[in-house]
Amino acid sequence: MFKEKSVAVVVPAYNEEHLLSQVIETMPDLVDHIVVVDDCSQDRTVDVARGYIEPEGRVVLLCHKRNEGVGAAIVTGYKWARDHKIDVTVVMAGDAQMDPSDLPNIIGPVATGETDYTKGNRLFHGEAWKVMPKYRYLGNSFLSLLTKIASGYWHIADSQTGYTAISLEALSFLDLDRIYKNYGMPNDILIRLNEINLRVRDVPIRPVYNVGEQSGIRLRKVLFTIPWLLNKGFFRRLFTKYVIADFHPLVFFYLLGLTLTPGGFFFGLYLLFYRILDGPVSETSALFAAFLYISGLQSLFFAMWFDMDYNRNLR
Repeated sequence: MFKEKSVAVVVPAYNEEHLLSQVIETMPDLVDHIVVVDDCSQDRTVDVARGYIEPEGRVVLLCHKRNEGVGAAIVTGYKWARDHKIDVTVVMAGDAQMDPSDLPNIIGPVATGETDYTKGNRLFHGEAWKVMPKYRYLGNSFLSLLTKIASGYWHIADSQTGYTAISLEALSFLDLDRIYKNYGMPNDILIRLNEINLRVRDVPIRPVYNVGEQSGIRLRKVLFTIPWLLNKGFFRRLFTKYVIADFHPLVFFYLLGLTLTPGGFFFGLYLLFYRILDGPVSETSALFAAFLYISGLQSLFFAMWFDMDYNRNLR
């Protein structure tokens, strides 16, 4: 229990026979239930988890019959916590990359009702640049920027961290079956939380690397799948939140900006090539390309400002 609230930790695990014991054994006493979700591992992960199961004990083992992805494993744990009316549900990976000493800070704002969802932010930590692999730090920063725009939570960063806590009320509101089932799950759930106007807060956490973990993330895959996921989620959020649930003119500003900005850019590019390969370009054509591009950028900036203002209380 934490501040009179029941706490469960969902541990998604795939081929984590070497590190799962460390995760379970270092779990603080404030955790009432440790829900290990095996995503059809090919090693001894299930056997390791079963070794900690006791009558009336706090370790619960849930097993997938086929490999469905880390997002699907988290959703399975979420459903268990929701069905058992757990007040606060945390996610900690099975590879020991999440420091258990950060757990009270992750749980605190949710347990006290200050927010509906907390997520760790490794980028707040002064050692992040030194500890995290450089390509992951830069990739994370880029995806965090895209996630700010797509989700409407402009105050959050480190979008790829999976160290999170969520309230029972938020779990009840979310359609868990529609959440993305793979590595883009942290991004997708942020968009869905914003659609239903739930509060999200970043919490500083310590980055943990080189403890024997083996990342299952393939850069070439997430480089395309997550931006595409964010693109779809962005337009779904605009339609759901600012057209269906409540009308806001920022939709028009976004549509205008997303039309005029590329239009002006490519028209200007065409004029540039025409000038190089063929001959002079009329001044009116050049001015028109500049007008389209500048007007588009202004529309995008206005839309982002409106979005920030509309979501300023969701933190």
